[in-house]
Amino acid sequence: MDQELQNKLKKEAGIKAAQYVKDGMVVGLGTGSTVRYLVDELGRRWQEEGLRFTGVTTSRRTTAQAESYGIKIVDIDDVDHMDLTIDGADEVDKNFNGIKGGGAALLWEKIVATNSRHYIWIVDHSKQVDTIGKFPLPVEVIPFGVGHVIKQFEAKGYKPVLRLDKEGKPVLTDENDYVVDLHLERIDNPEALAADLINTVGVVEHGLFLNMVDEVIVGNEGEPLVLTNPNK
Repeated sequence: MDQELQNKLKKEAGIKAAQYVKDGMVVGLGTGSTVRYLVDELGRRWQEEGLRFTGVTTSRRTTAQAESYGIKIVDIDDVDHMDLTIDGADEVDKNFNGIKGGGAALLWEKIVATNSRHYIWIVDHSKQVDTIGKFPLPVEVIPFGVGHVIKQFEAKGYKPVLRLDKEGKPVLTDENDYVVDLHLERIDNPEALAADLINTVGVVEHGLFLNMVDEVIVGNEGEPLVLTNPNK
């Protein structure tokens, strides 16, 4: 997809999702390129319309962006729930299973999501797939013994690659963990894979978000499309 068109669709999805935020809500704010448009729109509403809500973010990057507009951000342990969380996704299939973690924020994203009463993803239509797995699956791993975890993944045919930054150093999450990306191409049994990964010693969390999302707002040519998970 053309980058300019993709950014336009992401922006439209972000603006649509911002309409779900109402005064007095506690709102989880995700991480990623589409969420940046969401936060920009919420910042506009905060400054121009007087919208007031409390935000809980899934990364330090989102915290900095939201606070630059004056949006009130608190720690997740300072609230007992979130009314709504809006986040992006790297892939989503017709069963509302998804892969997240391209921005290395999967652990915080999953913690916020599981403590939310309503959960929305915002994506452009290029993120819709029949079967997840083409996008490399991120797995957050503690640095100690990461080489052994990678060897276990290699033995299982998961094709692991330690994520590195532009300087060739391991990418660090906000918890100072590493990210290992699994190049699986397709995941036919995500539930079994999720169970195997989370039971691997050294793994903190994985980027499989299975049947967690309530609605997906898809940036489309024309009006954004709102898909509702029938299993929720």
